[in-house]
Amino acid sequence: MLLWIGSSPKWQRAMFDVETIKRNGLCAGCGLCAGIADRSDPAIVMETTDTGYRRPRVVGPVAPALAQQIDAVCPGANIRHERDEHEAEYHPVWGPLIAARLGWSTDTELRRNASSGGGISAILVHLLASGEVDFVLQTAVSPDSPVRNALAVSTGRDDVFQAAGSRYAPSSPLEDIAAHLDKPGRFAFVGKPCDVAGLRQLARIDPRVNEKVPYMLAFMCAGVPSYAGTSALLKEMGVQDESAVTAFRYRGDGWPGFATARLADGTTFKMDYDTSWGHILNRHLQFRCKICPDGIGEFADIVCADGWHCDESGNPLFDEQDGRSIVITRTARGEALLQRAVTAGTLLTEPVALGSLEHMQPFQSRRKGMVVARLGAMMLTGWRRPRYVGLELARNARRLGLKALARNLAGTLRRLVGKETLD
Repeated sequence: MLLWIGSSPKWQRAMFDVETIKRNGLCAGCGLCAGIADRSDPAIVMETTDTGYRRPRVVGPVAPALAQQIDAVCPGANIRHERDEHEAEYHPVWGPLIAARLGWSTDTELRRNASSGGGISAILVHLLASGEVDFVLQTAVSPDSPVRNALAVSTGRDDVFQAAGSRYAPSSPLEDIAAHLDKPGRFAFVGKPCDVAGLRQLARIDPRVNEKVPYMLAFMCAGVPSYAGTSALLKEMGVQDESAVTAFRYRGDGWPGFATARLADGTTFKMDYDTSWGHILNRHLQFRCKICPDGIGEFADIVCADGWHCDESGNPLFDEQDGRSIVITRTARGEALLQRAVTAGTLLTEPVALGSLEHMQPFQSRRKGMVVARLGAMMLTGWRRPRYVGLELARNARRLGLKALARNLAGTLRRLVGKETLD
């Protein structure tokens, strides 16, 4: 089962088109396919489906050149490292790695408002204040609905503050990427690991990306729940009428913070993080997230995550505390940026032992190993599998052990048998 992982036999190189990607459950909803289509006469548009995910819809003829680009850059169908791109040693579990630290914003309000200490937010504030970038592209609450996401353009600290905090719902931050690449100025991009992987793959064929996007930042991701997950969460919180919600956040205002909904009459509903994410939202993940080998942002310059405190047994604790982020630099450019943010006083950091990350992020430390068995289940049931290259999946599978591999294989087989589509 391991022989085809990371290799590219001829039959596995068959082109992926949009419909094939969706039907086989490979779409991550990033919007890149729509983002690189001709804006004057788009062949592909993004929409929210009845199942609550963001998906592309083909509305016109897809030119052969566009089809080839989609096949090459779609992060749902491809995630591949080209080792000559790396400036860092490749850690088999944690990917390209120059240094790992714990960090948090020195802005106490921003630290509290963010989901995990404001590590990314502090770096963005430095980038904007220093003039290194003209703006930031990041996901924030939609201006049209407090329970939906939208792409935000941040130009200063207040914008970054408003966009801070986890958004556990679909987003398509690459939906208009060509338009932003055509604009004057340079920008930093913040997204899920798959979003950053897609943008990095686009950079291989579009020189504008490296010219206009000097920094790509990511946050570790355990998967994208559908908007149906948000509705289920609100219902469990006690909200009877979703349309009555005037403000909503999944986390933040503390660490880990509470899922919080406020109604027009001032009524407020809250739920703790362990319940909201651990028992509700993560039951609504799209299939592509269940076979994702990169929840850790391997293609970013800098990636951040919750730097959970742990109990004596090494298990993460979710008690309310002052937030702190794991901050991993993956490129020389990212490391230099982090050093400048520390020198400028927007970010505080302290050392962290690499071995501690397995306790702070136990799921991410095992994730690559799980993927091998799940891809094996796809192979056995005849589904098209994504192309994953250079991610040390086989090595991680051996590290996970036969019992865990068998459990993941059997569980995925149960989900796949008899399905007509995985989307």
